[in-house]
Amino acid sequence: MIISAATPLLVEHGEMVTTKQIAEAAGIAEGTIFRVFADKDALIAAVVEHAVDQTALEEAFASIDAALPLHERVEQAVVLLQRHVVDVWRLVSRVSARFREHPPRRPPDSDALKTLLSSCELRTDPALAARVLFGVVLAATHPMFVDEPMEPGEIVALFLHGTAGGSC
Repeated sequence: MIISAATPLLVEHGEMVTTKQIAEAAGIAEGTIFRVFADKDALIAAVVEHAVDQTALEEAFASIDAALPLHERVEQAVVLLQRHVVDVWRLVSRVSARFREHPPRRPPDSDALKTLLSSCELRTDPALAARVLFGVVLAATHPMFVDEPMEPGEIVALFLHGTAGGSC
């Protein structure tokens, strides 16, 4: 509850957010924060850790209907990945480097995404397909790479059909 209340405030105010603001947003007494976290830095570190944790993303992938056509499954996965990339960037860009892991963590292999991409329609291993999809989404979405993110349908077309087309 504290982390959920602190996240949007940290995105809005950065490290200048106060524990009083967080307590008010969470509907708790300010002292309650310090029964859970040693100090504000520990709370900020927990918020960042929660944001980069991919458990919720994994669960969201698993909730996509495997009976959907491949392009629809991929598009739903792209929407989830884009939201995750932007949400993490918004938060992490508002805190100093001392709250970020060194070295940066690699995205874990997603079993749910691999399962979602298991299809005789793909010519590649689902694990490789999942890594490629994550890379394409990251490159086409991350605010440090692009001014305007690609639309999910454009990413799906690029992922499923590549860049070649027409005659030369």
